[in-house]
Amino acid sequence: MSHRVHSAIISVPLRFTGICKHQQHSVFPSTTRCFGDCIKRRNQMEDHNHLSNATVIADSDFLHNKISAIRMAGPSKLQVIADFDATLTRYWINGSRGQSSHGLLQQDNAEYNAKRQALYDYYHPLEFSPTIPIEEKTKLMEEWWGKTHNLLIEGGLTYDAIKKSVANAPIAFREGVVELFEFLEERDIPVLIFSAGLADIIEEVLRQKLHKVFKNVKIVSNRMVFNNDGHLVSFKGKTIHILNKNEHALDMAAPLHDQLGDTDGQIDDSASVKNRTNVLLLGDHLGDLGMSDGLNYETRISVGFLNDNVENNLDSYRKAFDIVHLNDAPMWEVVKLVSELCPREAH
Repeated sequence: MSHRVHSAIISVPLRFTGICKHQQHSVFPSTTRCFGDCIKRRNQMEDHNHLSNATVIADSDFLHNKISAIRMAGPSKLQVIADFDATLTRYWINGSRGQSSHGLLQQDNAEYNAKRQALYDYYHPLEFSPTIPIEEKTKLMEEWWGKTHNLLIEGGLTYDAIKKSVANAPIAFREGVVELFEFLEERDIPVLIFSAGLADIIEEVLRQKLHKVFKNVKIVSNRMVFNNDGHLVSFKGKTIHILNKNEHALDMAAPLHDQLGDTDGQIDDSASVKNRTNVLLLGDHLGDLGMSDGLNYETRISVGFLNDNVENNLDSYRKAFDIVHLNDAPMWEVVKLVSELCPREAH
């Protein structure tokens, strides 16, 4: 992305000066009090590459009204819904495409790795085909996920293989994700990570890459069942695939774990989550906007991460999301946003 294009399309700089025309100097008054060290690190990053920190807001007045409504309702009415891959995690790592939680898994069986790749090569184009009706495409996605899960079982996947795969994978969280989770945990605001992948892999990534457990973070995804020898034997609940990855999946998924790695504790907290009718949604794909479809929300702020191919996709992202962060931006601006939505004095 060139500097010429940057200057032409970026309507709002990193510090959200366009959110409120009359309060440009104090839109986020609590940030420096709560996150002095975080903001200092973020500003250091700005000096390295200002393009990666560009932010676009299509309608600043509309966004300001949403912020005011969520702030007035209070933290008890707010929840955060987030995609995982390329949203919480980085799109680029050391100049190369970062690994996804879906793609990092390697079984100790080359034959079954090849079979899963063959399924991907066949079904992935169908996922994005504009000519296949949604009903037919849904059946195809269920078919794909079912075959893949069966291959994982037949191929003798072990939990040790998951841990090894995560340890060897180039996958990392965006700068600021830890601080975001800490801020939300302090205010008892739930974070629901929706994924059509595998909950056990996502949880292992959280363990290995963040080295910390957050009691407010829940994974809504396909969850595995292992026997005493650590071999995969089945999956819990109904299958969550790319076309039903939304709040309806709370009813379909296995009970959410009380903490990462807790395979015994079962909590049915979907009702309390659904009572939180204000939503901060984080995603990197236009389809991620559907993650809140099953929730009768009152106010939703959507934040999109446009990681690549900016020039071709910016217009559609700007129309769809309230806020768009460009070029694999860090998470600091979302930290600033939640500090405005839920300032310290409101806790």
